Amino acid sequence: MLLPLPAATMPTDSTTALVLQALQFAAHKHRNQRRKDEAQSPYVNHLITVANLLANPGSVTDPITLMGGILHDTLEDTQTTPEELEAAFGPAVRQVVQEVTDDKSLPKADRKRLQIEHAPHLSHHARQIKLADKISNVQDVITSPPKDWPLERRQEYLAWTENVVAGCRGVNPALEALYDQTLAEGWQTIGHP
Repeated sequence: MLLPLPAATMPTDSTTALVLQALQFAAHKHRNQRRKDEAQSPYVNHLITVANLLANPGSVTDPITLMGGILHDTLEDTQTTPEELEAAFGPAVRQVVQEVTDDKSLPKADRKRLQIEHAPHLSHHARQIKLADKISNVQDVITSPPKDWPLERRQEYLAWTENVVAGCRGVNPALEALYDQTLAEGWQTIGHP
């Protein structure tokens, strides 16, 4: 029978602690939100998927990127303020989350266009988060799309992600390869227009 190590000799991993703190914060902020899939899965599932994609297979170990991945929708989709995010996680995390946040005061078509235009100018952290987010979203559109999305809208979404991801390339070959594989599976599953 193995006994746990005494607390004084157990290794501590500050990255793990920070990531878990971000996950708790995001889970609380998104607690009443659901994904658009037919099962209306808890929104936090998407945040966990993005963080997992960054860490495995993306091999990201940087806490700013991992926390940013978990928190990437807090400014856009909750009442969280940049000041609150900075107070909890510091200016670097706040900055990367702001980089990937759409301005919801703009029409949807403008927000989508701006994501394409801004992608090449994002920081290394933000481009990796954007890649993981698009992989997660494409996986969802393929396997459990929003129930009110007809085939044409799913195809348009996949095509749009190609344009966003084109501006994110060059930061994480493993994530880029996974995106390419996921997109190819998507086109095979739902058909290319």
